[in-house]
Amino acid sequence: MARTDHRTLRRVLRREIAGTIGLLTDEHDFRAMRRYRTFTFDDHLTYLHQIEALLRTRASQGTHTTLALFDPEEYAGFCTDTGLDPDAPASRTRFTAELAATGATIPYDGRPLTDLVPALVDEAVRQATREYASTLLARLGPCPTCGEDVGRAAFTRASHLLTRILDTAPPGDRHLVCSVSGQPETLITVLHADQDTEGTTRLDEAETLEFTSVLALGLATRSPGGLVMRTSAPGTPDRVYGWRLRGDTLAPLTAGEVFDAYCTDIESGDLISPESDVDYCAPPDLGDRRTPPGHHH
Repeated sequence: MARTDHRTLRRVLRREIAGTIGLLTDEHDFRAMRRYRTFTFDDHLTYLHQIEALLRTRASQGTHTTLALFDPEEYAGFCTDTGLDPDAPASRTRFTAELAATGATIPYDGRPLTDLVPALVDEAVRQATREYASTLLARLGPCPTCGEDVGRAAFTRASHLLTRILDTAPPGDRHLVCSVSGQPETLITVLHADQDTEGTTRLDEAETLEFTSVLALGLATRSPGGLVMRTSAPGTPDRVYGWRLRGDTLAPLTAGEVFDAYCTDIESGDLISPESDVDYCAPPDLGDRRTPPGHHH
């Protein structure tokens, strides 16, 4: 009887344990892991089917599972740094636990892997972009004239501008895109700022941090770039408008410039037919004439 009670208690406790699965999302990463003898899968599609079956089983048992992006190169480096044998299941478990704490993860919510894999990759890209922009901002260091931290001041400035953009936007759902040109590549970040039925704007914290960091980097480094926003509300045409980065501020684009940007093929330069029920217009006044927050040397 006592043994049965202990088994029951263990089953109850098992439901309290959250788990993380390190997922090999593409064929290239899967082939890289096949060099390890203890990695016994031969086919990537079969591997994904088995992962999905395991996820459904855990969900049916009331167990919460998150998915993390398993990178074979990062795994090999982790094993080298920690002195672990890479050809051991316990080492993969240790690495996955590390991913759960520091890497990009998404919760399993019952959707098929065909939907979850792109979401996981997008989350990993967002995290990498956020960390890269934050690192570059930190490297800017203090201003040689006044000693102020240039990166921190630029982040404050970017936060102020984002707040003004959302405050002056018409009601509805907002989709913002910011791009900053630089080396070795252009950074692009997206922010969704949807409103609920009471007019309250909902922002994802991680998305907002990434967006603000990229905008701050463009302002701090005076890099070429721009920010565009599309607003959508029932019963009205979508509105599209934007700004270009100029110094430590945003300069409004004219309606014609917005139209040209959206209705010109980037590669060929050919004209593209404008979308129906969309207004390409100048942005509202941000009311930013007085000395704004940020660094001004």
